Amino acid sequence: MTTPSTAPARVADVQRNTSETQIRVHVNLDGSGKAQLSTGIGFFDHMLDQIARHGLIDLEVEAKGDLHIDGHHTVEDVGITLGQAFAKAVGDKTGIRRYGHAYVPLDEALSRVVIDFSGRPGLHMRVPFKAGMVGAFDTQLAFEFFQGFVNHARVTLHIDNLHGENAHHQAETVFKAFARALRMALERDERLGDAIPSTKGSL
Repeated sequence: MTTPSTAPARVADVQRNTSETQIRVHVNLDGSGKAQLSTGIGFFDHMLDQIARHGLIDLEVEAKGDLHIDGHHTVEDVGITLGQAFAKAVGDKTGIRRYGHAYVPLDEALSRVVIDFSGRPGLHMRVPFKAGMVGAFDTQLAFEFFQGFVNHARVTLHIDNLHGENAHHQAETVFKAFARALRMALERDERLGDAIPSTKGSL
């Protein structure tokens, strides 16, 4: 049986360069929550920091995008690159719990996130944001971020904002709950050992 001390490091470094964005993402899935973030969108950096801090994932994101147009390409492509990094770091998913879920409140807002490292991309997101912008972040782009992540990490992801009147609070509960669900799903299951958590034998 592979123990956490002898298991291979779950780290990845991925770069994505297009005519619209240049992005580098580094992840350590067994980190301590450290983050170095630079996307050019302050509130987006704040949300990515929630993923690192509450998921206990070390995360570096360097993104340069066509922000003179808007934030769409930058946010979406960070989601894509982060998904690729997660897929690379988690490997064949040996020994992970696979499923994770979390409820997170912030004042009047409450969100629920459920994730399955299923190998099958699928996103359900129901977040009725009460404002179109939080700082320089277009709240519509939260969906684009998670869609990019889902498609490339190959996970099934359900996101529901159950209550919320303040868009900042709504977004923050979503990203914190996402982080906590990730942390649960990616934990190594001692009872499972070196097995893959699927009756198919692969994910």
